[in-house]
Amino acid sequence: MTKLDRLARSLPDARDIADELTTKGVALSLGGSVYDPNDAVGRLLFNVLGMVAEFEADLIRLRTREGMAIARSKGKLKGKKPKLSPSQRKHLLTLHAAGEHTQAELAELFNVSRTTIYRELRRTTTDT
Repeated sequence: MTKLDRLARSLPDARDIADELTTKGVALSLGGSVYDPNDAVGRLLFNVLGMVAEFEADLIRLRTREGMAIARSKGKLKGKKPKLSPSQRKHLLTLHAAGEHTQAELAELFNVSRTTIYRELRRTTTDT
């Protein structure tokens, strides 16, 4: 492995994984250097690399959130388009209320997955 940020999401998590690997006799190589948990310098190097990797991941998350907030404020981040149009949704609810079709049949009628049907029906019960 060449990058510590690929190993774990946080420094404590990375330490736990590294400890587990070393108890199993696996040598952990980071950036060409072998991590030795019994050596003070090895532990220091691992912790410093882990802190830098965690810092980089935090910066990426921060920039992503900022970019999404800017896009949302400009109206460019709207989410995924609904599978069913409002008229199709209304028709689906009418057919379901009649009780003549199963969810699988409704999914086939509207050419969507059963999961979409379940989601639409659940959305209806939480909307009212």
